[in-house]
Amino acid sequence: MKIPNQIDSFSGEYRFLSNFWPCRVEFEGQIYPSVEHAYVAAKTTNPLIRELITVIKTAGKAKRVGKAMSLRSDWEDVKENIMYELVKCKFSRDLELKEKLLATGDAQLIEGNTWGDTFWGVCSGFGDNKLGKILMKVREELEE
Repeated sequence: MKIPNQIDSFSGEYRFLSNFWPCRVEFEGQIYPSVEHAYVAAKTTNPLIRELITVIKTAGKAKRVGKAMSLRSDWEDVKENIMYELVKCKFSRDLELKEKLLATGDAQLIEGNTWGDTFWGVCSGFGDNKLGKILMKVREELEE
């Protein structure tokens, strides 16, 4: 299979790149069922809320909970590094996911979306693509 120079959607065969992909991710001693769950939990420092997030059935529901939460005071300062640590955890601890990420070769990874996320992804051709950049950084680190 030829790898494209650009992967611009984390769906289909590249769904594993999505933060919604089921996988065990550890954050501050707690195990979560996806990167999305762990990212939402990181938005608070309340251990009871974090514990409740571990049992939310889907990443989509966890995301909706996260949108309604009061954010920790330093959230804007720490969210990118937290995302990096969670993505790194996802792909360094699961050999199958690591191999799939490495198999993307040198393709540019773009978190293309239709829901208007221009911070983590790209929508209608615009966006910072922070998640895509983090994935490419982790891929580069895993190659070494």
